[in-house]
Amino acid sequence: MKRPILDVARVVRSKNSGPFELVLDIMFKDRAVFETVRDTDQITPRRIADLYGLPEDQVKRVIFFPPSLAVKVVMPRQIVSGAPGDSDVYGAQQHAPLLNLDFELP
Repeated sequence: MKRPILDVARVVRSKNSGPFELVLDIMFKDRAVFETVRDTDQITPRRIADLYGLPEDQVKRVIFFPPSLAVKVVMPRQIVSGAPGDSDVYGAQQHAPLLNLDFELP
């Protein structure tokens, strides 16, 4: 059964990791969902790249962190933080495409 991200995650956010990189965080509500998503490769560089309209090699890392039931995605900012044209200096509004994710769960 497909479940939308907001049904299974307690936190979906983004933030800068310096002026050139962005980190996306998803923290799941329970261990079973976290492990299913991790073990069935439902968050991959390809899937994130598709959501953000990027080449796959732009998604630098997808890191699963079991102690907090979280996954972190690291990718470059499209506009350097604070540069002309940057509308989100802190990178705190860049998680919106993640809200379109859903997950296949038992």
